[in-house]
Amino acid sequence: MLCRALIDSDFADAQALYHELVGQEPVAGKAQFEAILRHSGTQIIGCEAVGSVVSMATLHLLPNMTNGGRPYGLVENVVTLAAVQGHGFGRAVMEAVIASAWAANAYKIMLLTGKAADARGFYKKLGFSDEHKHGMMLRRVALRHTPEPASPT
Repeated sequence: MLCRALIDSDFADAQALYHELVGQEPVAGKAQFEAILRHSGTQIIGCEAVGSVVSMATLHLLPNMTNGGRPYGLVENVVTLAAVQGHGFGRAVMEAVIASAWAANAYKIMLLTGKAADARGFYKKLGFSDEHKHGMMLRRVALRHTPEPASPT
């Protein structure tokens, strides 16, 4: 199982994974994907199966003033194709994310997980804890993609 930082040519696989993650919500295009890949301190790490990226997560390493100026990691958009879930790809991609954050001398790694998916057990097995802090967020109302009505035949 190969896990690595994604590159521009991985866009089609990544786009399929983003659609798996958000369903019908809009997903940005290739230019935005490339901008994220070039963003300082950000990596999208993916794991491959038979030449395709089947699992990925985004790691943002953020500068910090506390903890001796060590950065902290923020993980977003963790997703594995449904067809290969349960085969260790999600675990492998998260282990690669954790290794990358520790290699950058991060003092902690944070993530939020949706309540509906109930993925807390998955993250707890990797060593994440929800006992010390509460995750909170303020979110703008998400834009919803409304399909155009079918034309009459």
